[in-house]
Amino acid sequence: MVRVTVLLILSFFQHKTLFSTILASGQEDIKDALRLHNVLWATKNDSRVILSWNNNLTKEETKKHSVKYILIYKFFNTTKERKERLEEKEKIIHLNLHSGFNAKVKTQLFAKETEDIIKEGDWTEFTYKAPPVYIQNLSCIIYNISFFNCTWNIKAEAPEDIQVFVSYRHVGKVFACQQYIKNARKKNIGCYMKEMHFQPSRKINLNITVRNLRNSLRGLSYYKAFTPQTIEKLNPPINVSISFENRSLKIHWKPPPTIGSARKKCFLYQVKITDRKIVNVTGEDYKYPFHKPEKKCAAQVRVKKEICIANKIWSEWSEPVFIHDEKTVDILLLSLALFCPLVFLGGLLMYACRRYRCLEVITTPVPHPSDNIKTWLADETHHQQHMPTQVEMQSAVTLGTPEENRDEDIHRQKCLKEFMFKGL
Repeated sequence: MVRVTVLLILSFFQHKTLFSTILASGQEDIKDALRLHNVLWATKNDSRVILSWNNNLTKEETKKHSVKYILIYKFFNTTKERKERLEEKEKIIHLNLHSGFNAKVKTQLFAKETEDIIKEGDWTEFTYKAPPVYIQNLSCIIYNISFFNCTWNIKAEAPEDIQVFVSYRHVGKVFACQQYIKNARKKNIGCYMKEMHFQPSRKINLNITVRNLRNSLRGLSYYKAFTPQTIEKLNPPINVSISFENRSLKIHWKPPPTIGSARKKCFLYQVKITDRKIVNVTGEDYKYPFHKPEKKCAAQVRVKKEICIANKIWSEWSEPVFIHDEKTVDILLLSLALFCPLVFLGGLLMYACRRYRCLEVITTPVPHPSDNIKTWLADETHHQQHMPTQVEMQSAVTLGTPEENRDEDIHRQKCLKEFMFKGL
């Protein structure tokens, strides 16, 4: 036994001497030298797992060269791999609602002057299994500035007697759920809270505890951290209006209230116009040519935070603002401008007519003629009818002697005048 131990010690020093000699000679290709390897272990700390490792490098090698580590890990039941290059020999991995992960680490040795890789070890793999997770599809959202809502699903394989309880810690204070949302089996599947105050730069730490109601054992706890601005659903933009400028349409709006920064550069907007493609806008207005518009279309705007902080949640669309083409608007305005004075003048005319009884004068019937006028008109008509006969008789009499005719003519004229006076 002692002999075997001595042989192992001698072998170790031989490999160490060989490796130091190769480094001193400046050779870079040293794959046949002692391989680098790591030892990994994990430490559980609430919802965090501290993954640590160590290498077999000497202090001399560490001083002369740069040492870096490649870490790749993937949570159970996921396909996305996370890869990082680290200088420390540990990594804090947040489990959230994952029941474990697979990880692997390898060591790389670099020349300090040129950053060329000198030596690279093999992968060392590690698997961490956490307690079972009975909830999934956790989603939280902040809306209307002070409302906070979280929802989740309970897995089918979860025990029948479990119940889910939620609280969250923010700015050093712990808040219990105000109102639970329950499913048909009376299991808590959501939490609703209102009149909350959030600081945008301080994280919300959500604590989800799953307990078995049949026993008093400590339940399983899961943790999830949120930055308030990343889960805030903004209200639609406000004061949306439309104006026409130089045969172009211009849509104006204002950003809604927010719990975070309200600087203009923090917001990203989308403008939707009927039968047109949705357009991204970074300002507070949008302008485009309006030469041949539809007779009637609508414009809507929505918003989210994109520049200052990444947020994937769009607000709802604003109420539609209807757009008419310029000619239609001009005709409508002209019609309204003419209609109002006409109504006013018509009312004034009706008042004047009623005041001065104009309609009574116009509609008063014409009186019938008196009996005397009727008689005079009848005699005058009869006289006109007999005038040709008298003229003919006078013409016939004038064939006599001139003197006789003259005397008779004078006499007839006198008789005619007397007859006319009697008729009157």
